[in-house]
Amino acid sequence: MSTPFRLAVLSLAVASTLAGCNRDKAAEPAPPTATAGTGAIVTPADAAAPMAFESKTAFAEVSLTLPVAIKGQPDLHARLYAAAVRDLREFSEGAQADRTEAGGDEGMGAYNKSIEITPGAETGKLFSLIRTDSEYTGGAHPNSSFAAILWDKALKRELAAADLFTKTGDLSALDTALCAAINAEKRKRDPQARTVSLTGSDMWTCPRAASVPFVLAQGTMPGKTGGLVFLIGPYMVGPYSEGAYEVTVPQSAFRSLLAPAYADEFAGQPKPEA
Repeated sequence: MSTPFRLAVLSLAVASTLAGCNRDKAAEPAPPTATAGTGAIVTPADAAAPMAFESKTAFAEVSLTLPVAIKGQPDLHARLYAAAVRDLREFSEGAQADRTEAGGDEGMGAYNKSIEITPGAETGKLFSLIRTDSEYTGGAHPNSSFAAILWDKALKRELAAADLFTKTGDLSALDTALCAAINAEKRKRDPQARTVSLTGSDMWTCPRAASVPFVLAQGTMPGKTGGLVFLIGPYMVGPYSEGAYEVTVPQSAFRSLLAPAYADEFAGQPKPEA
């Protein structure tokens, strides 16, 4: 074999090897990325989290539903789905342990837990959701509880309720406005309802705003929120028969308390209930 021909063959072999390497490298899946601001790994599969979960055993029946609106926030979607499914599985495991220790409780139906996540209002910067947990483990009625999720869309992180307000702000004005809104709602349901107060000695009193979960209220101005909707569970301000309350406080009642970073997200009035 002549030297020029041998060099040409070697050149073709090297080129073929390099092309194969490049094809192999291109075929490798993209590595998982970290969620901004959290350090938590979110894989493509996590980012496409399901919209529901359901499991049934002899001991427990559990379910989760998520709103379509959450698809626009894939990082939050993955995080909430994983946390809720973990809670439901722990409930199922606890139900099995509880019923097994009690001898199976023959004749008693399965325990039940459902988690429903529904949308609050959304602004240019903020996205809010309501989480409602309902549990039944025997007794006269199920137990319900509320939680709220407030999400900064640009920072891709969950906010604490206190993040909306100035660090040195006195929330007593918001406490007073919330108490007034609670009493207005109680009278709407029952004109003879007893008034509750922040400092009363009765069985039922108004809660402090900082202790109650809230979401953004739908507003009359596009892209803005008109106030906050406080989620008050049964027994908090009255007997179980009164049920839960969703009480709206307009932004005008607490605007001076808002942190500068989020003050522009509030404007106008809350939309009247349908």
